[in-house]
Amino acid sequence: MRIQAALVESPGGPFTLHSLHLDAPRPDEILVRITATGICHTDLAMRQVWPRERLPMVFGHEGAGVVEAVGDAVTTVAPGDTVCLTYRSCGACDPCTTGGPAYCEQSGALNALGSRPDGSTPLSHTDGTPAYGSFFGQSAFATHCLTTASNTVKVCADLPPTLVAPLGCSVQTGVGTVQNVLRPSPGATLAVFGAGSVGLSALMAAVADDHTVIVVEPLATRRALAKELGAAAVIDPTAEEDVATAVRDLTHGGPHYALDTTGQPAVVSQAIGALRPRGTLALVGIGSAQFDTMPVLTKGLTLRGVTEGDALPAVTIPHLISLHRQGKLPLEKLITAFPFTDIETAAEASLAGHVVKPVLTHG
Repeated sequence: MRIQAALVESPGGPFTLHSLHLDAPRPDEILVRITATGICHTDLAMRQVWPRERLPMVFGHEGAGVVEAVGDAVTTVAPGDTVCLTYRSCGACDPCTTGGPAYCEQSGALNALGSRPDGSTPLSHTDGTPAYGSFFGQSAFATHCLTTASNTVKVCADLPPTLVAPLGCSVQTGVGTVQNVLRPSPGATLAVFGAGSVGLSALMAAVADDHTVIVVEPLATRRALAKELGAAAVIDPTAEEDVATAVRDLTHGGPHYALDTTGQPAVVSQAIGALRPRGTLALVGIGSAQFDTMPVLTKGLTLRGVTEGDALPAVTIPHLISLHRQGKLPLEKLITAFPFTDIETAAEASLAGHVVKPVLTHG
């Protein structure tokens, strides 16, 4: 079928709209008409480094939409179902069968090849030349995409698609890191470094459970939003000579837990320096963080890498919707909607920090 998709045609190049051909679904595939797609930092980071031989490429991994067709082997959803798209997993390896599909042994092949695991791509130009996709088992920067059962979760149809789309990655990462991984004990304090959509989702989850949260964020608009969402205090790292000391002073000796969303070496070091002895730092930001191991040893710190908030999407996404309905996850305060045709404008607004979570919509 003919679709419209946003292509990246050169490493670091802009998103440009093209008409492509999308294959009919195979027996294990699901055809989804996209109604909204969140732009995640991962999409923007990957387009910078994506290999030239795997271009042009369709990114996008926070899709929401409606099922239009399913392959013969699909039993989990049916045409007409409203769905949230997320990461793909094999369902058969040890992590998948023991509750950790975010760490699937086949994750790279299923989510980040630019093709199906067998090397084929369901996308092509109208002249037959291939275009790459299947990003996170979806490539949702398009009017339609193919998914599979493992990364397609049925949701209620009454929610705006702009709210549904970010649930499949950034929101479940932030909320899941707090509720599934850190699991703060009553009275614990948490420091969040970086108030993007992941950091603010973590803040909302912690506040909903009555924890004290300190947010470190250089952008004034995001610090103000963090305060509105319940942060006990916010810190501008550009105005502090010693961020770690400032955090420790506000938490009477250091937070019990910290979460870094930036992946920046200096910020990770600040988080390590801020934590009290035997504290825990969750690392969720993509980067090349390097840090002094001495304080990790002398303070007995735990460092935990986290992918997708350790989420089980079929369980986590309905839980997130429940939190939103209870007023504990006011995602609408994070979201700015853009027409799909303005995808590059939305991406640039995100990179400049003008918006927290840009979500593309299809008229």
